[in-house]
Amino acid sequence: MLRRTFTLMAGAALAGALMGAAPALAAGKKLVMAVPGVPPIYSATIAYVAEKQGFFKKYGADVEIKQFDNGTAAARAVVAGDIDMSWSPTPPVINQISNAGVPLVAIYGMPNPDWVIGTTESGKACKDLAGQEVGVDSIGGARSVALRSMLVGCPEVKLDQIKQVALGSTSGQAMVAGRLHYAVLHLDDLAEIQHQGKKLNILLAMKNTNPTSHYLMLVARKDNLAKNRDGFVRAVAAVVDAARFMQDPKNADAVADAAAVTGHNKEVNKAALKEFLAINFWAVKDDGLPRNKLEAVAKLMKKIGAIKADKEPVTYDQLVDGSVWKDANAMVK
Repeated sequence: MLRRTFTLMAGAALAGALMGAAPALAAGKKLVMAVPGVPPIYSATIAYVAEKQGFFKKYGADVEIKQFDNGTAAARAVVAGDIDMSWSPTPPVINQISNAGVPLVAIYGMPNPDWVIGTTESGKACKDLAGQEVGVDSIGGARSVALRSMLVGCPEVKLDQIKQVALGSTSGQAMVAGRLHYAVLHLDDLAEIQHQGKKLNILLAMKNTNPTSHYLMLVARKDNLAKNRDGFVRAVAAVVDAARFMQDPKNADAVADAAAVTGHNKEVNKAALKEFLAINFWAVKDDGLPRNKLEAVAKLMKKIGAIKADKEPVTYDQLVDGSVWKDANAMVK
């Protein structure tokens, strides 16, 4: 009887939220949300804004943020059932599902990659990457896949001519210290390197070499999503609200404070925020999972051999559950 009463109350709370009423707190299972990087990469700021601005609490989501060395490892942890959801790079997730049939589904996304290949050496072109050590997160991780994808724009250099150096999210720090001269970088890495007085030359940029690329997806196991859909909807609502909060210039200081977890100082975080907002990095008008981009990524992964010859790329409808964002967005409105 008690369980039935609680279920009715929770349902009423959600219905009220979808009608525009203030979302009521719902006592539900704790969800562990993984973010990539130790320290976290700048894209993960959205999760920390949701936490520090009280958006998880506002929408009745009990969410614990957990750092992983990289998003690919985090996706594996979701598949294993060790955590509930992760911000993971789109290409490796597509490869995992296509090659191994893992039961992952995307419920929200960051559609516009900010990847570049940069060097602190002057007078270099992309052809000079041959024979160089290039910093990535892990072999087969997001930066590694980005490197492979961007090399499409530099036919003079093949992947096997480059020595990939696995540095997690610390490639920028290694360049500042002079231990590394080439790396796959984020916009905040650029801001940090330039803040430290280092000149950085961009050799390749994902937005130019692969304009239909896609960056990150918030993924969950299909069966876990089905068991606790209300909890996932509330968590996504909090993240959607955080994305909107981050768009407002008057919130720049609060966002920069939340981004302190990245290891950058406030000045670097504010400079990076402007650059990320300029490319519409965090989705606010939709779920950040456009069909054309995801299908293009799957096609590219097949073309470059990341998806096995005897396997077919996962389809958009198999990859994405768009209903979670729709309900979450209605809750925010």
